[in-house]
Amino acid sequence: MVVGVLVADLLLGDVHSLKEKRAVVRPIVAELRRRFEVSAAETGDQDVYRRSELAVSVVAGDHAHVVERLDACERLIAGRPEIEVLSTRTRVLDDEDLS
Repeated sequence: MVVGVLVADLLLGDVHSLKEKRAVVRPIVAELRRRFEVSAAETGDQDVYRRSELAVSVVAGDHAHVVERLDACERLIAGRPEIEVLSTRTRVLDDEDLS
């Protein structure tokens, strides 16, 4: 079993309220879940309207598959014109790391 996590710190563009923030973040989370069959959620900066932290996780039997899926998620997030990716962190744990 292999577990992978991607955390992306985002700066949102022309957003002036938490309601506008939800209108930007929710579709991204939904698309990540739908296209890549991963778990995704906004996990930080929830009370700040121009910042967001998204986390994506995936579990699979193959290390390469997990890395490929997380890379695709990162590309999707970075490709959104309404946001700027400030940083990303990725962690992949294999069976040996989980003991």
